Amino acid sequence: MRLPDRIQNLIDQRAASLPQAALEQASATLSAHYREGRATAALGLSAEERVVSYLVTRLPATFAAAAAVMEVVHRRLDGIRVSSVLDLGAGTGAATLAAREVFPELADATLVEPDPALAAAGKLALPTDRWIEGNLLDVASPETHDLVIASYALGELPPSERAVAVSRAWQAARVALVVIEPGTTRGFTLVRDIRDRLLKQGARMIAPCPTDDACPIISPDWCHFAARVERSSLHRRMKKGALSYEDEKFSYVALARAFAGRAPGRVIRRPAAHTGWVELTICANGGIHQERVSRKQGATYRAARKANWGDAWPPD
Repeated sequence: MRLPDRIQNLIDQRAASLPQAALEQASATLSAHYREGRATAALGLSAEERVVSYLVTRLPATFAAAAAVMEVVHRRLDGIRVSSVLDLGAGTGAATLAAREVFPELADATLVEPDPALAAAGKLALPTDRWIEGNLLDVASPETHDLVIASYALGELPPSERAVAVSRAWQAARVALVVIEPGTTRGFTLVRDIRDRLLKQGARMIAPCPTDDACPIISPDWCHFAARVERSSLHRRMKKGALSYEDEKFSYVALARAFAGRAPGRVIRRPAAHTGWVELTICANGGIHQERVSRKQGATYRAARKANWGDAWPPD
């Protein structure tokens, strides 16, 4: 997954405002806070350090995760029109940028972000969209939108505030709500709690789960996926990485107002390719099972060889 060139150019230009050593330290601090699920406002960095380190290290990863989820949602909605989006805890607008890449009919976007510095940077990337500086709890009655996205945002709220935010996000969703969190045990637990709560209120599953039934994942296991992020040279320097990419791990749930179609099963681990056969871990109706696909199965084997972590199975 690669950022649009104009966004990467904006990041490179903004990064020139900080010495490399200061940017490296700020980036390391920001990454640690994200892994621990802490809010960016509690970083102890200057506004410029916080914004630039976010743009360099988190915007590409958040964009990649959101784009991967948007692709799945777009496929499952299967022609249901999505012309407006509400992006909650928008940061610098990565999830909206991803939605615009995937939903060509998307016309209107409203982005809500409590950090004025992040919102100001986001306005440079999405200057024609509507920005609200605040969080969902500051918006008394959020306007309804076809698609509501809370990407790496709800985990930063205290539990009591999170419950209210989830209710308001769901009320604002005309078609669907998408929640994305880090692919950690904490992030997955949060996503599963939201999933269970909204299913009880009548929501219908879009993805990743194949059913509305109780999640079959048993602790200490957790369900998460990965999006491969293309690193810019600046990104590699900040992460001190030799590879030209990194994998952003995330957990997510996409829920709809009405049944919109869903995969019969989903690959929930990286496929294991062996000589003459492929082993897939599948979550499907009835729970989780291992599926061994041999070369003798012809087209099914060829599909299994191409299958990726997070794909629908059987492919459709």
